[in-house]
Amino acid sequence: MIDVQNLTKYYNDFCAVDHINLTVRPGEILGLLGPNGAGKTTTLRMLTGYFKPSSGSITVKDLQMPQDTLKIKSLIGYLPESAPLYHNMLVYDYLTYVAKLKGIIDPVKRLARFKELAKLCGLSGIMGKPIATLSKGLKQRVGIAHAMMTNPQILILDEPTSGLDPNQIAEIRDIIRSIGKEKTIIFSTHILSEAEATCDRIAIINKGKVVANDTTTNLKQNTIQASFIRLSLVGPDKNQALELLKTIDDTLEIKPVASLEKQMVSFEIRSPENRSENVDIRSRLYLKIKKTDWIITELAKESQALEKIFRELTREDA
Repeated sequence: MIDVQNLTKYYNDFCAVDHINLTVRPGEILGLLGPNGAGKTTTLRMLTGYFKPSSGSITVKDLQMPQDTLKIKSLIGYLPESAPLYHNMLVYDYLTYVAKLKGIIDPVKRLARFKELAKLCGLSGIMGKPIATLSKGLKQRVGIAHAMMTNPQILILDEPTSGLDPNQIAEIRDIIRSIGKEKTIIFSTHILSEAEATCDRIAIINKGKVVANDTTTNLKQNTIQASFIRLSLVGPDKNQALELLKTIDDTLEIKPVASLEKQMVSFEIRSPENRSENVDIRSRLYLKIKKTDWIITELAKESQALEKIFRELTREDA
């Protein structure tokens, strides 16, 4: 559906987006993650035709930017981070205004579309209310209805859940999932749990570059040090345990961590970066500790949380 090759954007001498490559398949929900200033919004604005790239190519279906910009825009619904709503208008009047701007002139067709959007976005009870009186979550719903007015094939959302409470986030998530059954969606977010719960695939951007692009499951499995062994013992003190564990393999990374109980010592144990993450050393740990009188209360392989992967890939020295 969308193919981006070497997409680059400069603001004078500052490179905001640096040779990004992305492919988005039809019907896919792609989450665009990254810290502030990473280049997410600039990327979305180039995809929607609002910004002209400094270099690179954007292909949407068989259409090319900038030659087919108007045709591409007709395929895309776009909601910026701050929904562009007229707060002094009623919801119904605002949607009527948007529909006319987008060429839906026939009142019968317009009303039919409003009914579809009201059901999709949960607007039935607020059509007669002033936008200024709505909560931020309801305003976002109106903004999504605006973006979906012409039933576009692609929906692009910039931080759609920013500033919402947990209930509102869940509601917007449900709307995105519902739309995603039939549409291709790209949305940026800082809320990692939302991306994990909603997206088919995640692209992480840092300093204008794509530093990861995969499903959350694959990211957790393939990212360096994405898995580790959690070991908790009763019996030894921290130094005794460390001394024994180092005799198993002196290349292991052994990190003491907080324990749930006073008499317990706990560790996170990782293999070095040049060793396959498929190597499981739990059996070696068990056999070594079995020779002591220590009690193993925990010995489990854990996956690294998406939040930690995100921090590792976007830290300053990454």
